[in-house]
Amino acid sequence: MSLYRFPDYQVTGDADTTVFLLHGAYGSKRYYEHETEVLVRAGYRVVAWDAPGYGISPLPGDYSIEGLADTCAELIRRTGTRRNVLFGHSMGGIIAPRVAVTLPDRVNALIVSATLGSFTRKSAEDRRVFLEERLAPLDRGLTLADAAMPVIRSMFAPGSQGPLVDRVIEVAAATPLKTFRAAITAIVNYDGDAALAQIAVPTLLIAGEYDKVGRPEGMRETAKSIRGAEFVCVPNSAHYAWAEQPDLFNQHLLGFIERALAARTNA
Repeated sequence: MSLYRFPDYQVTGDADTTVFLLHGAYGSKRYYEHETEVLVRAGYRVVAWDAPGYGISPLPGDYSIEGLADTCAELIRRTGTRRNVLFGHSMGGIIAPRVAVTLPDRVNALIVSATLGSFTRKSAEDRRVFLEERLAPLDRGLTLADAAMPVIRSMFAPGSQGPLVDRVIEVAAATPLKTFRAAITAIVNYDGDAALAQIAVPTLLIAGEYDKVGRPEGMRETAKSIRGAEFVCVPNSAHYAWAEQPDLFNQHLLGFIERALAARTNA
């Protein structure tokens, strides 16, 4: 499969372990500024990308999860270090397992946030609601900012607030319309079960208690299908647990990375 013209990315820190941050369908690397700071202070190097079509990255004509994963794999080949960890949120969490399977010798650990990893794992009703909420308002002529705002706000737990939540809302609302349509279609059309079944690296699935997209019960079941995978549910959060409950989320995240890398070293 041919690669897209290469997307924009940002490198922060200097270490022999790199954490790659893959954002969701609403978003860009800009909402990972705090997460980047946390990881760099913990001693890691961070690469955060704007997936094809996001930020200033060009939008390819043939948009698919398979193509995004190919491009991400090339990003790791170009910028990776001795040890590499993938952290994928939502759409990024659908891309990341395929990348881990594509590069088994380069990816040392995998974190999947707020997604089941494949839309085939969602019920027909969940798939219908997912599409209806996101695309129907656009079909009626609303701008993405107007159409997305009610959906984005509904993806937070009751009472979630603060500068990190505000940043997610700001960045998500600025998602390019054509890119968003392409991304949502790619997500729904992708069957990721084969990739999930082949994962052979330490894996953490992390859900928000009130998330209606990466539902905790569904993510727990997905974790059972991945050998040795861990599952964590972050209370008082929903789809953006890393922004809603950052201290607790990062406690789980950093603890997992440390354990995973130690296990690979001792294997």
